[in-house]
Amino acid sequence: MNQDQRSVFIASGEIHAQQVRAFLEAAGISSALQGESLRNTHGLTLDGLGMVRIVVAAADEERARALLASAEAGAFRLEDDIT
Repeated sequence: MNQDQRSVFIASGEIHAQQVRAFLEAAGISSALQGESLRNTHGLTLDGLGMVRIVVAAADEERARALLASAEAGAFRLEDDIT
Protein backbone atom coordinates (compact mmCIF):
# COMPACT_ATOMS: atom_id res chain seq x y z
CA MET A 1 0.00 0.00 0.00
CA ASN A 2 1.44 3.34 -0.96
CA GLN A 3 1.02 6.49 1.10
CA ASP A 4 -1.76 7.77 -1.21
CA GLN A 5 -3.92 4.72 -0.40
CA ARG A 6 -5.88 3.98 2.75
CA SER A 7 -7.19 0.65 3.96
CA VAL A 8 -10.94 0.93 4.59
CA PHE A 9 -12.02 -2.70 4.99
CA ILE A 10 -10.63 -6.16 5.62
CA ALA A 11 -12.62 -8.94 4.00
CA SER A 12 -12.49 -12.55 5.06
CA GLY A 13 -12.27 -13.98 1.55
CA GLU A 14 -12.50 -13.47 -2.19
CA ILE A 15 -16.29 -13.31 -2.50
CA HIS A 16 -16.66 -10.91 0.41
CA ALA A 17 -13.88 -8.68 -0.95
CA GLN A 18 -15.40 -8.59 -4.42
CA GLN A 19 -18.83 -7.65 -2.98
CA VAL A 20 -17.39 -4.76 -0.98
CA ARG A 21 -15.27 -3.62 -3.90
CA ALA A 22 -18.30 -3.68 -6.24
CA PHE A 23 -20.31 -1.67 -3.69
CA LEU A 24 -17.61 1.01 -3.53
CA GLU A 25 -17.17 1.05 -7.30
CA ALA A 26 -20.95 1.48 -7.77
CA ALA A 27 -20.68 4.57 -5.58
CA GLY A 28 -17.91 5.93 -7.79
CA ILE A 29 -15.01 5.03 -5.49
CA SER A 30 -12.12 3.19 -7.14
CA SER A 31 -10.58 0.52 -4.97
CA ALA A 32 -7.94 -2.17 -5.06
CA LEU A 33 -7.46 -5.48 -3.28
CA GLN A 34 -4.29 -6.32 -1.39
CA GLY A 35 -3.24 -9.60 0.13
CA GLU A 36 -4.93 -11.79 -2.43
CA SER A 37 -1.74 -13.56 -3.50
CA LEU A 38 -1.52 -15.61 -0.28
CA ARG A 39 -5.21 -16.41 -0.44
CA ASN A 40 -4.89 -17.56 -4.06
CA THR A 41 -1.88 -19.69 -3.20
CA HIS A 42 -3.41 -21.41 -0.16
CA GLY A 43 -7.13 -21.08 -0.94
CA LEU A 44 -8.18 -20.49 2.65
CA THR A 45 -8.53 -17.94 5.39
CA LEU A 46 -7.23 -18.95 8.80
CA ASP A 47 -6.24 -16.69 11.70
CA GLY A 48 -5.85 -13.72 9.38
CA LEU A 49 -4.01 -15.57 6.63
CA GLY A 50 -5.80 -15.00 3.36
CA MET A 51 -7.55 -11.84 4.49
CA VAL A 52 -8.06 -9.27 1.76
CA ARG A 53 -7.50 -5.58 2.44
CA ILE A 54 -9.56 -3.11 0.40
CA VAL A 55 -7.77 0.16 -0.23
CA VAL A 56 -8.94 3.44 -1.72
CA ALA A 57 -7.29 6.72 -2.58
CA ALA A 58 -6.67 8.88 0.49
CA ALA A 59 -9.09 11.47 -0.92
CA ASP A 60 -11.90 8.85 -0.93
CA GLU A 61 -11.23 7.37 2.52
CA GLU A 62 -13.82 9.35 4.49
CA ARG A 63 -16.60 8.78 1.96
CA ALA A 64 -15.76 5.06 1.63
CA ARG A 65 -15.82 4.57 5.40
CA ALA A 66 -19.15 6.42 5.66
CA LEU A 67 -20.70 4.26 2.93
CA LEU A 68 -19.41 1.06 4.52
CA ALA A 69 -20.73 2.12 7.94
CA SER A 70 -24.14 2.88 6.40
CA ALA A 71 -24.18 -0.52 4.73
CA GLU A 72 -23.25 -2.22 8.01
CA ALA A 73 -26.12 -0.37 9.71
CA GLY A 74 -28.55 -1.74 7.11
CA ALA A 75 -29.16 1.48 5.17
CA PHE A 76 -28.89 -0.32 1.83
CA ARG A 77 -31.12 -3.31 2.55
CA LEU A 78 -33.95 -4.05 0.16
CA GLU A 79 -37.45 -4.20 1.64
CA ASP A 80 -37.66 -7.94 0.87
CA ASP A 81 -34.50 -8.51 2.93
CA ILE A 82 -35.91 -6.92 6.09
CA THR A 83 -37.46 -9.43 8.47
